[in-house]
Amino acid sequence: MKRVIPVFSMLVVLTMIIAACAPAATQPPSEPQVEIREKTVVVEKTVVVKEEAEKKITIGYGAPELSGGQGVIMNGMVTGAQQKNWAVVTTNANFDASAQANQIDYFISLGVDAIVVVPVDSQAICSSVRKAKGVGIPFFTIDRAPIGCEIDMTVQSDNYLAGKQAGEAMVKLLTEKYGEPKGLVLELQGDLGQNVAQLRGAGFNDVLKNYPNIKIIAKPTEWKAEKFSQATLDVVSTEPIDGIYMHSDCVGVKVVLSALEQLGKKFKAGEEGHIFLTGVDACPDMLQAIRDGYADQASSQPLPDFGVVIADYIEKTLKGEAITEGQVIKEGALWSPANIVKSETGFMMNLATTSVSKENAADPALWGNQAK
Repeated sequence: MKRVIPVFSMLVVLTMIIAACAPAATQPPSEPQVEIREKTVVVEKTVVVKEEAEKKITIGYGAPELSGGQGVIMNGMVTGAQQKNWAVVTTNANFDASAQANQIDYFISLGVDAIVVVPVDSQAICSSVRKAKGVGIPFFTIDRAPIGCEIDMTVQSDNYLAGKQAGEAMVKLLTEKYGEPKGLVLELQGDLGQNVAQLRGAGFNDVLKNYPNIKIIAKPTEWKAEKFSQATLDVVSTEPIDGIYMHSDCVGVKVVLSALEQLGKKFKAGEEGHIFLTGVDACPDMLQAIRDGYADQASSQPLPDFGVVIADYIEKTLKGEAITEGQVIKEGALWSPANIVKSETGFMMNLATTSVSKENAADPALWGNQAK
């Protein structure tokens, strides 16, 4: 027995030494360590999701200038974006196509989610379109389409319909004056390099060409008030003009009336010598001139709605949803019904215009009666 006890003791001691010297890595991790590691991963995922949720859509909006209806159009775009909790970066090109190109380069450098522009030059804008498309930024225009390139969508007035409404009004006025459709009309055109002026002219002329006894003298103005004025002075002083059709009454009505006054030919409707005035836009000054009797008709554009309408299609595009052709109807909207068509410049949504005469010139729903 004396020999067995020491051997047993030595075995116990040896076992304890081996256990003490075993590497720590062989010990399994404790439960608290596992719990802490899992919680850390969950917190990191929560932070990433929160950051993505807070990211705002940003729209770059380029105005050609801000006089007349262009300020109203820009405000409509801002309103449309605000309704969707988007941010808008706005610029003003002041009629300078090169400045607008630089402003679009700025939008691209910011990495905006979409670009919306009213082109200063419908052809020159295509260089900027190619740059934006090259980096995957959707491109939209308001009020006028590009010429020579394809974009995602244009939202504009039905400019052909607007010209047609003005033409129909002019025919009616001349028929009432002479008992038959005849007379001499001065057409003050916009910038014929833009599809807006082309369509407003086409709608008007397609109506009047059905009446061979109505003659037209056409003068381009490039949307410049001084050219509206000078053309009126030059033609009305030398020709027996019965009516004047303005591609933009926003630009033209004040200076045209001033020119007629200078010539001693500013008369109200019903007075002898009254020259009929029709136009497109229905700006505040034109509506006032209609109410006062110096002008006769205007085709009112739904300018405040442009930006609100296009925001819906920007959203569809950003979500990867397709834009489709067809009629769009919205109950209570002056622009309804509208039509979406696919053209060589992309999808175009043409909003209906409203023909305004003395009977409805005070309608508060007209944008010209809402503008300050």
